Amino acid sequence: MTAPATDKTPSDPHQLGESINYERFLDCVHCGLCTAACPTYLETGDENNSPRGRIYLMRAVTDGRLELTDKVRGHLDLCLDCRSCESACPSGVQYGRLIEPFRVEVQQQDVRLGRRAPDGWFQRWILYGMFPYAGRTRLALFPAKIAQVLGLDRLADKLGLTKLLPEKLQRMHRLLPKLQPRGPSLPEVLPAIGPKRAKVALFTGCVADAMFHHVHWATARVLQLNGCEVVIPKSQVCCAAIHYHSGAGAPAMQFAKSNISAFPDDLDAIIVNVAGCGSMLKDYGHMAEELAPGQPELHSQFNRFAGRIKDVSEFLAELGPIAPKGEVRLKATYHDACHLCHAQKIREQPRQLLNLVPGLELIPLAESEICCGAAGSYNLTQGEMADRLGERKLQNILATGAKVLISANTGCTLQIAAILRDGGHDIQVLHPMEILDRSYRGGDSGK
Repeated sequence: MTAPATDKTPSDPHQLGESINYERFLDCVHCGLCTAACPTYLETGDENNSPRGRIYLMRAVTDGRLELTDKVRGHLDLCLDCRSCESACPSGVQYGRLIEPFRVEVQQQDVRLGRRAPDGWFQRWILYGMFPYAGRTRLALFPAKIAQVLGLDRLADKLGLTKLLPEKLQRMHRLLPKLQPRGPSLPEVLPAIGPKRAKVALFTGCVADAMFHHVHWATARVLQLNGCEVVIPKSQVCCAAIHYHSGAGAPAMQFAKSNISAFPDDLDAIIVNVAGCGSMLKDYGHMAEELAPGQPELHSQFNRFAGRIKDVSEFLAELGPIAPKGEVRLKATYHDACHLCHAQKIREQPRQLLNLVPGLELIPLAESEICCGAAGSYNLTQGEMADRLGERKLQNILATGAKVLISANTGCTLQIAAILRDGGHDIQVLHPMEILDRSYRGGDSGK
């Protein structure tokens, strides 16, 4: 592989990569089996845009053999952190444990050197200032909701007014789904329906709570009908993925500490219905070890919390789901969210639950485990590659002939719904819990 040419950045006494266990770089034997699973390598064919290439680049920077130039940063920033390479790697390379702490160190270096990103306003006010806070996001969405009701959003598109917005705001406008009525707030406790089998808490998050509150309700109802008492702590906050995956370590740790304090101890599990949030919450132990080294008590506390996290499909499959009876006549296909199948190794459980629904026809989706281009905020910051991957996903979905795409991750839902809308395709995007909830409530003949 040829490393990119150098254009040096200001010097810094701190060596990038020093927080990473160096053995993790050496786990990669450069076999290249990861390349066929890497979305950005599939699209570009550039070795520097593959997991193997990025490990080579990070290791070279860590060794001091290569400067962190803008070009090197570009190859690293183009990574979706989808962890698809971890599923393909026969050597068990923990790629996420390399790219994530490396990004944290890069951002820390930027702060030390006073470097500001050209789009710093977006990161400060939107990415960090709005998205991680459900209340702020709901407030910001209110005028958009009014515009949708009055048709002003479509008029603005028709007149070309949205093209006057900065590029990232244009992309946000494009990704915005048809906002549903929010409905009542979730109470702090919902009782089990039927014999009580477990006591769980529901993690509601930030963007998911602001845009997909109805999915949280569907999830809570499904859990109740499976004999679970559901607790919804009001003091819970964002999972910290937005900050941690973009390299902002300190606020990520603060969000994690708030969540650890928010959930009571007497729970059988903390349930998550968003793949990205679930993956982040399960990674709290790793995050603490990387960002707060030499604090074994803190690491144990974070690891204990992470061990209580369950994706809703994972939990129900272990509990033994009560089969729903209502017929839901839909021709659907299931998209594997990266942070569910690669990061959490959950593939069969959602399909097992969906196969319990009478009338539901589940059609296999080609390249189901290849990223759709969402990857958290990636579709806002790396628009060109996100669009290429979105188009690839779209063609595979259309080939199934399905009328419903099932997705268990908020980011994937927004991305795929947007590309379907843009193409004029009348295909719904639903969460697995929405399908199950519909069946439990009587199916097509129910309310």
